Amino acid sequence: MDAAGGSRNTLPRPCHVLVLLNPRGGKGKALQLFWSHVQPLLAQADVSFTLMLTERRNHARELVRAEDLRRWDALVVMSGDGLIHEVVNGLMERPDWETAIQKPLCSLPAGSGNAVAASLNYYAGYEQVTKEDLLTNCTQLLCRRLLAPMDLLSLQTACGQRLFSVLSLAWGFIADVDLESEKFRRLGEMRFTLGACLRLVALRTYRGSLAYLPAETLASRRGPSPARAPQDPADTHVVPLEQPVPPHWTVVPEQDFVLVLVLLHSHLASDLFTAPMGRCSAGTMHLFYVRAGVSRAMLLRLFLAMEKGRHMECHCPHLVYVPVVAFRLEPKDGKGVFTVDGELLISEAVQGQVLPNYFWMVSGYREPPPSLKPQPSPRRKSQQMLPPSERP
Repeated sequence: MDAAGGSRNTLPRPCHVLVLLNPRGGKGKALQLFWSHVQPLLAQADVSFTLMLTERRNHARELVRAEDLRRWDALVVMSGDGLIHEVVNGLMERPDWETAIQKPLCSLPAGSGNAVAASLNYYAGYEQVTKEDLLTNCTQLLCRRLLAPMDLLSLQTACGQRLFSVLSLAWGFIADVDLESEKFRRLGEMRFTLGACLRLVALRTYRGSLAYLPAETLASRRGPSPARAPQDPADTHVVPLEQPVPPHWTVVPEQDFVLVLVLLHSHLASDLFTAPMGRCSAGTMHLFYVRAGVSRAMLLRLFLAMEKGRHMECHCPHLVYVPVVAFRLEPKDGKGVFTVDGELLISEAVQGQVLPNYFWMVSGYREPPPSLKPQPSPRRKSQQMLPPSERP
C-alpha cells in the first residue's frame, strides 16, 4: 500500500491531486487548455484537484520542497519537460526525499517540449499525436489511474553538482537547438524545427571524450561493482570524475562530435520518435552520438526521418547507438553546452547512471509492482551499432 492508501500501482478512487501549471509554457495557453480539455475529464473520473500556477523558474521546485505531500494522492505537472525536471529535483532535495520521491507524478503536456508525455502516450499504445490530442490522451491516463515505475538518471558534474534527470542529457547540436530556439517559444513545438534548420546552416563540431558502460557488458559481467566514492552509494557503476573509468567500460577516443544524447525514453519531443528500438529495460538508457564528418544533407535526413522513428534506417555511418547503464562525457574545447531535460547545465565533465524503477508515474501500462524503496543517495534489446574500434 502507498501513502495515499491505494494499491501501489493504482491511484485511489476518489483521489485528490495537486496540479502545478506553468501558464507561460509553450504558446502560453496552458491555463485555458486545463479548463477546456482537462477539468471536464477529471470531473467525470472523480478526480478532484487543487491548482497552483508557477510564477518563475524553479518555483515548482520550491513548492514541492516545502509542500505537505500527504495532502495529495499525486502531483500533476502541466507544462513541458522542464517543469517535471524541477519537481523531481525538488522532491530529491527534501529531508524526507526517500518518501517524497515515491509520490506518484503525472505529466500533462502544455509546453513546447513534451517528450515525457509523448513517451507515456507511446507506451500506452496510442498512436503518435501532438498538441490537444496528446493532452487529451494523457488526461485519460490520469483518469484510468494506472501507475508504472520509471527510471531516474543520476548526474554528477566536475564542480560537484548533483542533479537528476527524468528524460535526457544532450551536448552539441541538440542542446544548442534547444537553447537557441527559446526566443521562438511562442511557436510551440515548431520552435525546434526552426532552430534545427538555423543550426544546420551554421553546423558546428564539439571536441570531447566519451566513455560508457554498455548494458550488454553489465549483463555478462560477474563480480563486485567498481569502487565508488563513499558519499555516493547510489551510483554503483561510476567512480569519481578525477579517476579513470573502470577497465570494463567502452572508451571512445577523443574526437570531434556533432552531438551526444543520452535518453531515458522513446521520444525527444512529441513529434520526435528518437528511440524506436523500444522502451529500455529497467536500469538502461539509450546513447546516441554523431561523429564529425556527417554532411548537412544526411543530418537533415536523419531529423526528418526521426518523426516516424525511421532514422536508424538511414544507415548513417556517423551515427552510433548503444544501450548503456552509465556514461562519462568530457568536453575538451569549451564549445557547446549541456541541456538536462531541456534545462541549461554548465559545460564541464559530467557522468551519470540510471537508477532503476526509482519513482512512479501515471501510465497506461501495468507492470508487476517492484519494490521501489530508493537506495541511499546523497541529497543534493536493441542491437548495438558500434564501429569496430569501439566494441568492448
